[in-house]
Amino acid sequence: MSVEADGADRVLQRIHRRRASGAQATAPRRGARRTILTTIREIPNYLRLLGGLITDGRVSTLDKVLVAGAIVYIVMPVDLIPDAIPFLGQVDDIYLLMFALQRLIRRAGADVVADHWAGDPAVLTPRYLREVLLAASFFLPRRIRRKLRRLAR
Repeated sequence: MSVEADGADRVLQRIHRRRASGAQATAPRRGARRTILTTIREIPNYLRLLGGLITDGRVSTLDKVLVAGAIVYIVMPVDLIPDAIPFLGQVDDIYLLMFALQRLIRRAGADVVADHWAGDPAVLTPRYLREVLLAASFFLPRRIRRKLRRLAR
């Protein structure tokens, strides 16, 4: 079993445990714009997640630097697409965030990430993260996508 598949299994197990304990999860929405809008609404939860990961001793120093960079990029109003532009201004933030989360789940582990997540557990599954990346890439020019991928490495 690959590391990514193992991480996906752990995320799904964690989600099932949370659902059994009474946590509610909504079904993912369809369509690129809806997916991005749903994810934009989760940005405060993502920032809390990243803040928790910075203080977690189980996260490597290199990954903490990546987390700090993602937080700075999301919070800064000046980036590749300025946040003052409604909707599109947040798409590049979401794109970088999804790349960072994929890496963190793969390297730090799904359990570590899930321990700091306060939102809907369904949005941490690898499948959902890929859906958001695809939706965001629909709105971003190729040049910006490449720059964001380089930032996330």
